[in-house]
Amino acid sequence: MAKILIVEDEEPISNLIRMNLTKAGYQCKCAFDGQSAADMMSEGKFDLVLLDIMLPGIGGYELLEYAKSMDMPVIFITAMGSVENKVKGLRLGADDYLAKPFEIVELLARVETVLRRYHKTEKVLRVLDIEVDVQSRTVMQNGSPVTLTLKEYELLLLFIRNKNVALYRDTIYENVWESEYMGESRTVDIHVQRLKKKLHWEDKIVAVYKVGYRLNVGDNE
Repeated sequence: MAKILIVEDEEPISNLIRMNLTKAGYQCKCAFDGQSAADMMSEGKFDLVLLDIMLPGIGGYELLEYAKSMDMPVIFITAMGSVENKVKGLRLGADDYLAKPFEIVELLARVETVLRRYHKTEKVLRVLDIEVDVQSRTVMQNGSPVTLTLKEYELLLLFIRNKNVALYRDTIYENVWESEYMGESRTVDIHVQRLKKKLHWEDKIVAVYKVGYRLNVGDNE
């Protein structure tokens, strides 16, 4: 389980990020000012730091240098979303830069990408009765192999990495089909129905009225 440090002085935003990353299977700790963040980094190794720029005490750019000196990848999450700030952050060594406001599904995707780049992602994902080997792209259900198309496989990964999160149809389409959503709701619906049928997850992947779909997973599943 990857360990993530969230450095954000606005508590509601910090709590939102922590809640969604925890649901996605990450272990999170929070710091609300620069000095606390530096102390926590010196006391324990984190697989990733999510870092605001404008912080009380030590600023984000200084913390970035500190984190990188300890080989901790960093994603800036900040309201300072201008091109100049983004370029500065990336040139100083940030691994990614996400401007506020942002969609949680985008944050989760960026976190996954950076962790994968540093080979810190879990090689096997387990949820309910499914086990996914990410490296070999194989899916097992109760010990038996499940044959999925490429899009069904990517759809399953999206649901697993965003479990208990209501995903809009356009979000699903743009992440799985990697193109702009043009109202292709039937494409999404057809693939979701096929995936549910293959996995016998009719009661697990549920439709969310006027939104899209959600994978319901209990706290211990």
